[in-house]
Amino acid sequence: MAVDAENVGNVKRQLAKLFEVSLPATVPSETDIVPLVDACIVKSGVRFGDYQCNNAMGIWSKIRGEETEFRGPAAVGQAIMNNLPPSDMVESCSVAGPGFVNVVLSRNWIAQSLIKMLIDGIDTWAPRLPIKRAVVDFSSPNIAKEMHVGHLRSTIIGDTFARMLEFSHVEVLRRNHVGDWGTQFGMLIEFLFEKFPNPEDVKEAAIGDLQTFYKASKVRFDSDPEFKHRAQQAVVRLQGGEDKYHKAWKQICEISRTEFHRVYERLGVKLEEKGESFYNPYIPGVLEELNKKGMIEDNEGARVIFVPGIKIPLIVVKSDGGYNYASTDLAALRYRINEEKAEWIIYLTDVGQQQHFDMLFKAAKRAGWLPADDGSYPKATHVGFGLVLGEDGKRFRTRSSEVVRLADLLDEAKNRSKTALLERDTAKEWPEEEVEKTSQAVGYGAVKYADLKNNKLTNYTFNFDQMLNDKGNTAVYLLYAHARICSIIRKSGKDIEEVKRNAKMALDHEDERALGLHLVQFSEVVEEACINLLPNVLCEYLYNLSEIFTKKFYSNCQVVGSAEESSRLLLCEATATVMRKCFHLLGIEPVYKI
Repeated sequence: MAVDAENVGNVKRQLAKLFEVSLPATVPSETDIVPLVDACIVKSGVRFGDYQCNNAMGIWSKIRGEETEFRGPAAVGQAIMNNLPPSDMVESCSVAGPGFVNVVLSRNWIAQSLIKMLIDGIDTWAPRLPIKRAVVDFSSPNIAKEMHVGHLRSTIIGDTFARMLEFSHVEVLRRNHVGDWGTQFGMLIEFLFEKFPNPEDVKEAAIGDLQTFYKASKVRFDSDPEFKHRAQQAVVRLQGGEDKYHKAWKQICEISRTEFHRVYERLGVKLEEKGESFYNPYIPGVLEELNKKGMIEDNEGARVIFVPGIKIPLIVVKSDGGYNYASTDLAALRYRINEEKAEWIIYLTDVGQQQHFDMLFKAAKRAGWLPADDGSYPKATHVGFGLVLGEDGKRFRTRSSEVVRLADLLDEAKNRSKTALLERDTAKEWPEEEVEKTSQAVGYGAVKYADLKNNKLTNYTFNFDQMLNDKGNTAVYLLYAHARICSIIRKSGKDIEEVKRNAKMALDHEDERALGLHLVQFSEVVEEACINLLPNVLCEYLYNLSEIFTKKFYSNCQVVGSAEESSRLLLCEATATVMRKCFHLLGIEPVYKI
């Protein structure tokens, strides 16, 4: 059977195509049966196949009691298996328990799939999602405040979401919804005017540490009523569009933006800023539309929207007539759906904002912007994440109880990584540039992976010693495993491109086959991680791949100097290729020697 080009890398979808022929042939009376195909799991130390079709019990529950040739789900499963069309994919099938159809993939087919991927490129294994454009709203620090450890998870997880979607042929609008509009700007602008009466003197070097500048202005705001009054007036003048205040606002934003950019550059994260201020002009029109739809009510001097299932209202105009987060977020959501034509809008914030987004999405459904059915498009999803904790189980802070600056945290990760690297005899002879580059890749990768391997909803404890350990489920272990594979290929002395063109791959040893099977499951794992927004699923796959390579294949299958050298070099190259794509999706820079 020919397989759709769009399913070329996804084993589950390719098998489902076979069962799409078998199922209607088995029960012609039941139309629109969706094949339920999953990878087999080990039960009591036994795995009956590589994949399993689980439709038999569901079909039996539908036809039971009718005139039928079947006498139970096992008989249905047997018929499903018998009606499978011939395929090069399948080595053997069996039926177990109440009709589970177990499929063992052909060794030759697995090998050919890997060779084809190596020749055509791993991008041919990219998932195909039912959308073309998405917005990922992540990171979003506040202007004039330094990025700290609290921004770490949003930035790292959001970047991985964007990378997985981009790999899956989705155009991603990477939005940095920075807090660049609000009451704090009156305070900052007025303080700026005091410190620098001449606007030409306002430079990043003159202001110095922006966080210190913010704190000093806040102290002034809290302690000096006259300054506070001027600051409040400055907000009105800024929002009224007065040139002097708008210029000061732009200067503060630009200095802050430069600081953010340095951190993003170090993390390898790309973002397009569309802050709160961008949506401000759209708010009146959006509120007018919602008002015409009868959604906005007066409530204790404020203007609010009530949403189903929640007693407290969504405040869209404060009692003093000002706008707030809800006003801005409604305008942003409508803009993203109507102007940017996004089919999936993903918001990444801490779990504490869950209710806000729940109310926002329900209001959007009331307005008819989003469909009532969560499975339809366009759709909006809030992804919450837990806290980063210190060893004491509380929010991760410095000894002086300050939040940890993200730049300082990255510096320490890199420095610790460099110290560990220089303890290795081989690295002592490396040029300084290579030491720096490798230390950075390992240090930053360790920080990212330690976050991404956890379930995003749970809190996790930040521990440098654990994340920089070269044993266990860490980026260091994974990066070293990749470097080891590259070393094996180098030691062979063979041109891997020539081996790809001329050699054949055989998976005769059981550990060769186990590695090959895990490799061809890459596409469906990425699809699951992408659709369910679970980076930890991809991390688990990558760790298991490294374990299978290191503890099974590499331990039991000699590569260099063996009769199977060329075939096994191809398996090494396929493993390294998949690992590098996993690293890329997780925002981790691979290392090639260690």
